Amino acid sequence: MTVLIAYDGSDDARTAIEYTARHVTPEPTVIMTVWEPLLTQITFAPLTAATPIATEPQPGDKWEEEKQAEQLARQGAELAAANGMKDVTTRAERGVGPIWAAIVDVADELDASLVVTGSRGLAGARSLILGSVSTRVLHHVRRPTLIVPPPREDD
Repeated sequence: MTVLIAYDGSDDARTAIEYTARHVTPEPTVIMTVWEPLLTQITFAPLTAATPIATEPQPGDKWEEEKQAEQLARQGAELAAANGMKDVTTRAERGVGPIWAAIVDVADELDASLVVTGSRGLAGARSLILGSVSTRVLHHVRRPTLIVPPPREDD
């Protein structure tokens, strides 16, 4: 089986990798980063009409955002290896919808035995406005899920 760890480069995602390395029985692990082209991201912004739009890459080329996501996933894999995890691979997945949906889809594709995400610990209005990838993963993935909270202030 495979452990899937969602990684976005945040301190919370780093904490999730470190916790998993300390507490989960070693299994093949995939460090996953979700990306979407900037063009997709800005279609929701009101300034889009006044902003020059990037074109799609030429055949054989990659989106700049994809390259950055691949680098981010490699950084997560290096962190996992530095914390003692073996058999770690990376995956940069293009999101075509919400980030949580891409994580759920890849978890199903891999038949992941465990899905791990960090949590920013948002509550109340901030959580409602910003959304919660970890909460949505928890409610949709239908497989064991570990949500690692941010470290306590006194740690």
